[in-house]
Amino acid sequence: MPSAIRQIPLDTATQHHAHDFHQIVIGLQGKAEFEIEGLGGAISALSGCIVPANHVHYYVGQGENRQLILDLPADAPSLTGYHHELSRLFDAPRFFALDDPLKRYLDFLLHELAITQESMRAPAQSDRLAATLLGCLHARLGGDTMASSAGRRLDLQKLDLYIDQNLARSLTVGALAKQACLSEAHFRSCFRDQTGLSPWQYVRRRRLEAARRLLEESRLPLSEIAANTGFAHQSALSHAFRSIFGCPPSQLRRASSERGDAALIARQPPTT
Repeated sequence: MPSAIRQIPLDTATQHHAHDFHQIVIGLQGKAEFEIEGLGGAISALSGCIVPANHVHYYVGQGENRQLILDLPADAPSLTGYHHELSRLFDAPRFFALDDPLKRYLDFLLHELAITQESMRAPAQSDRLAATLLGCLHARLGGDTMASSAGRRLDLQKLDLYIDQNLARSLTVGALAKQACLSEAHFRSCFRDQTGLSPWQYVRRRRLEAARRLLEESRLPLSEIAANTGFAHQSALSHAFRSIFGCPPSQLRRASSERGDAALIARQPPTT
């Protein structure tokens, strides 16, 4: 599919899906809420979120709202060739706010879109506009990795305890950074240096490990396990579970149950 830039309102009833292309959503009017595989946040005018491809995300608009949405396939000109480094923006979901220069560029982008739509659609111009926006976002958000983290070790045991105590909630990187008494940018850098993972990847892994334990050790329904481990819906848990463990939750539970039955039989004394 080609890249696309569009302006739409989001439904005021909660919706969810996943797609095989990346997406950037920027609020133009009103508010909306997103949860991207356990990472939750709100979007108002001039703030936005990054939705990597194949990530189940839930979203809902609040009242009158309007969003600018960029749909970007992995082979989009703005993410390949000379611009290939910009694909790092989609390593993990995140939320962001536009600074003053980006606000001015957004005004220009909207003006250019209006011109091209009045004449004929110009895919090449959309790609150029998208590449500039992505480049500016990368310069700001990609700079997280440049923050100095020399000599600072995070207390992962403390963070693990906080994460586990709040698995059922929408955890944000800002909340984790607050636990470490660091700015969000510095925390991201320290965290990746120490664990090799982004904070989002780490939280997602702990959610899935907790879900796996509940599947093996309890008879809770999948919907309740999803809620207890921070997934907004059973389908979101199943999608994430399959991508990490290679099988759906129901298959793991069935195998665990069969192992338990076999162990019980093995302990029973032989009959005479």
